[in-house]
Amino acid sequence: MLTTAAHSSQPTYGFAAGFLCGQLVLALILFAFIKFFIFGEPPSADERAQQRAASRKQRTLTHTRRRTLSTALRPRSSRALVKGRDGPTVQKLLEKTFYGAERQHEAESLDWFNVLVAQAIAQLRTDALEDEAVLTSLNALLNSPSKPDFVDDIRVAEVSLGDEFPIFSNCRIIPVDEHGVQLAQLTGNVGERLQAQMDVELSDVLTLGIETRLLLNYPMPFVATLPVALAVTVERFSGTLSLSFLPSSSPTADLSSPSATPTTLTFTFLDDYRLDLSIHSLIGSRSRLQDVPKIAQLVENRIHQWFDDRCVEPRFQQIVLPSLWPRKKTTRGGDEAAVDDDGEVPPMDVLPSKGPAAVPVSKKETALPVSKEPAILVNGSETNSEQRTREWAAKHGKPRDEMSELELAGAEMREADERSRRKVMRAA
Repeated sequence: MLTTAAHSSQPTYGFAAGFLCGQLVLALILFAFIKFFIFGEPPSADERAQQRAASRKQRTLTHTRRRTLSTALRPRSSRALVKGRDGPTVQKLLEKTFYGAERQHEAESLDWFNVLVAQAIAQLRTDALEDEAVLTSLNALLNSPSKPDFVDDIRVAEVSLGDEFPIFSNCRIIPVDEHGVQLAQLTGNVGERLQAQMDVELSDVLTLGIETRLLLNYPMPFVATLPVALAVTVERFSGTLSLSFLPSSSPTADLSSPSATPTTLTFTFLDDYRLDLSIHSLIGSRSRLQDVPKIAQLVENRIHQWFDDRCVEPRFQQIVLPSLWPRKKTTRGGDEAAVDDDGEVPPMDVLPSKGPAAVPVSKKETALPVSKEPAILVNGSETNSEQRTREWAAKHGKPRDEMSELELAGAEMREADERSRRKVMRAA
């Protein structure tokens, strides 16, 4: 009996020891995961910037090698072997503007450009504070249909547009080929163009804070919610901006046709940029987790990835330039209704009323009233342009003592024509 009891207690002791050891191992793994993965200190900002810069540089080199290899293997078209003949070459353009891109040229400071950009940004900030357009746009963007189902409505809790302005400096012009690769010297082939590179520096506090809840739908929908608050602040941005013009495919082509491409402005940032972010998080309602390092690292990586996929070489943004031809509908200032698109003076019913006006007369004569009767025939015909000219002169007449000699002569001629017209009317 004692032997049987001893043998039966050994399996029970072994099971209990194994269970306790397993629980201890799981606790150690969970503790290590929370301590080193969630609450572990991330690398410093300088180390993270160096790692990202090295990764972007390697990506750019890989893309350049792949593009060079594909270009070498692909047969070149006859158009790429001839010199450009549609307009002045890049060399001629540099000669006529007294700029040497191939030799050492002093970089420009761009102080005037900084003033213009600062005025535009200041106006945007003022408009955003007045009508709260930024809050409306951000709420609509964050609560778009692409939002995950387990995320509740996102509310913008804080927006700060900053007080500083970006500073552009050290602008230089460099020649590049049709793929945007810098050239040592110009060859005159089709596709070569000039590219402006300038340094950009911004040290400011741009903040976006949001609040939402995570909907825990297991084992049943809305069984629990987890409040989450997140604030992202841009503290510094520095990099190199590249600008260049891409001419249209055919200067005489109709831009409405699908094969025609209009003139565009392209811009991109080189892979040596630096973007410093400060991210604060708050999870929970009672027992709160504040500033979890892993969450900050994930959000920062996501923001850098979003920016790299859109504005960092080899990718670029392309903007279609509008037509710069002067048009009446884009004219502002002065008497906008005085002249129409055809260059003719419009009739009196088109011009805005500014009160009664009279034809300028001499001091011995009184002003003759402007006739409101329709145009009559003088020697068979009187054109509408003559009547419009006379009405326009009566509308915009000024005292004789303020007229020049040419205006005085014109006023006397109009007075004589008016007297002749009235004589004909009385005779009729």
